[in-house]
Amino acid sequence: MSEGRGNSHHGKKVCMLSSVHSAFDVRIYEKEAKSLAAAGYEVSIIAPHEKDEEASNVQIKAVPRPQNRRQRMTTTIWEVYRRAEELGASVYHFHDPELIPVGLLLKLKGRRVVYDVHEDLPRDILDKDWIPPALAKSVATAGAATELLGGLLFDGIIAATPTIATRFPKRKTFTIQNFPRLTSQETRRSRLCASHRHIAVFIGGITRHRGAGEMVLAMSKLPKRSNAKLAMAGEFDPPDLEAELRALPGWSQVEYRGWQPRAKIDTLLSESTLGLVLFHPFQNYIEAQPNKLFEYMSAGIPVIASDFPAWRELISTVGCGILVDPLDTQAIADAIQWIFDHAQEAEEMGSRGAAAVRSKYNWHNEEHKLLELYARLINGHKN
Repeated sequence: MSEGRGNSHHGKKVCMLSSVHSAFDVRIYEKEAKSLAAAGYEVSIIAPHEKDEEASNVQIKAVPRPQNRRQRMTTTIWEVYRRAEELGASVYHFHDPELIPVGLLLKLKGRRVVYDVHEDLPRDILDKDWIPPALAKSVATAGAATELLGGLLFDGIIAATPTIATRFPKRKTFTIQNFPRLTSQETRRSRLCASHRHIAVFIGGITRHRGAGEMVLAMSKLPKRSNAKLAMAGEFDPPDLEAELRALPGWSQVEYRGWQPRAKIDTLLSESTLGLVLFHPFQNYIEAQPNKLFEYMSAGIPVIASDFPAWRELISTVGCGILVDPLDTQAIADAIQWIFDHAQEAEEMGSRGAAAVRSKYNWHNEEHKLLELYARLINGHKN
């Protein structure tokens, strides 16, 4: 491993692990890895990627991209573990529940291990299409038991939401929420009235449960006078969802951008009129805090979001968007059209959202908790 920053030193080597997320995942790379590197840690990320490289003083250690779920949960996991062992890091920080066995192996070898819990695993399992319904409850129970064991043995737990945090030992659990960085956000203002195009945007993984079908169908219900487009930036999961969406009424109004790097996401948001967060009412989503919700707010655009209690409290309190039934395509279309027809009110919604991110819902307010956890881990143990 290269030495990275000049102020890195022995005892501050951090290795982040993922078999699911990309090497440049927003939470893993843009927030946590960059923050640790800036604080003087020597940071590596092991994840599916084309090649080893260095970016912003973070070393990317590539493992081959899996071709399917079975390969990911066997070969990819083994490759992640093999590369992790090679690095000899001070702290191993993993991001996927399927890597709990890897974390336990590293812990048994005397390593310091942090589990970063992005999702409510038992609820997430119950919502998985690929798990037979008859088995889902048993698998969810087994998943919860495995996490409980990890919670007892691992050195630190990072929970992405307060609800997730309640499932782990309080003394070692840090709630570090998925709020956006404040960089490159301040120029995104006062463009709604000036734009002659109406663009609804969705960024992130494109899935059925995240409302992909409903978004496309809603576009077909807008009046032609809207001159409206739906810009989608992300990858289809599963891949055959793309053909399904292309066959729907409304696809002619979709601009599919594919996966986009951070800079192009920023540009896309700056060009958009509103952001969509239309997750279906599954248990794992109802109390989630989607990164994209705060990205839209940070960009100064109003949001149209699923009417879940936690989201309702946030959006209604801030006054930054409209809540809808995510399964009602006509209600979605009506909300989109309302934003298009009320440019001044939409501009004010966007401004309130951006102000809330600047004052409260930002990474700067979460970063210190990450650094506190690492200070405890490093200072509390001799390498």
